[in-house]
Amino acid sequence: MIDGRPFRQVGVDDLRPGGLICVADHASNHVPTGIELGIDPALMNEHIALDIGAEGVADRLARRHGIPAHIATVSRLVCDFHRKEDEAAVVPTTSDGYLVAGNIGADVETRLARYHRPYHDALAEFIGEARPKLIVSIHSFTPQLATSDEERPWEVALLYNQDDRAARHAIRLLGEHGLTVGDNQPYSGKQLNATMDRHAEAQGIPYCTVEIRQDQIANEAGQSRWAMLLADVMGRVALEV
Repeated sequence: MIDGRPFRQVGVDDLRPGGLICVADHASNHVPTGIELGIDPALMNEHIALDIGAEGVADRLARRHGIPAHIATVSRLVCDFHRKEDEAAVVPTTSDGYLVAGNIGADVETRLARYHRPYHDALAEFIGEARPKLIVSIHSFTPQLATSDEERPWEVALLYNQDDRAARHAIRLLGEHGLTVGDNQPYSGKQLNATMDRHAEAQGIPYCTVEIRQDQIANEAGQSRWAMLLADVMGRVALEV
């Protein structure tokens, strides 16, 4: 956390009306002092704690490509910013088959007040100042879930709920790069789209929720490659919507 805030913002000097911004809800595995999750510490480097590689991509989009970023600084196991306040998973007690024992009986209201609401209030202000042409939400997914034998073949995917106007362009443009692109895979934005439902769809702002397979962005070289690719593709998408 930065100065006690559950987020950090990068590239705010580049905010300009009608530009692009990016958001990374699951960018951190940080657990604030005083919270005990009751899980194997090794799991804090796995997908249940954060979207591996997402922070590096979002940070590079901001620092190298002029796309300001709003980046989470608290683990999704402490408070999941990509869930609505009234969803049980906002403070998860299980994740991908693992029990998060420390969250059983947790004071959910305190977690919401300390982390979830400040994160989303600041994001709303960030978007209000930017008045963006397009919001890019960065996530990553595992090649295979721990609870499943099914492999996930997509290198990248676009998620959306009702507003698919930007996603359609992105799917086409990424496909032209020779990538295997998922359409509302491996998760459906019809069910999992809380942040963009609130800050994009509800405001009529076009958006792309981008899910990158983790092996693509597990190291700095991959993160740099994908930041460069997304900066180009999303810039072109913004011209179309």
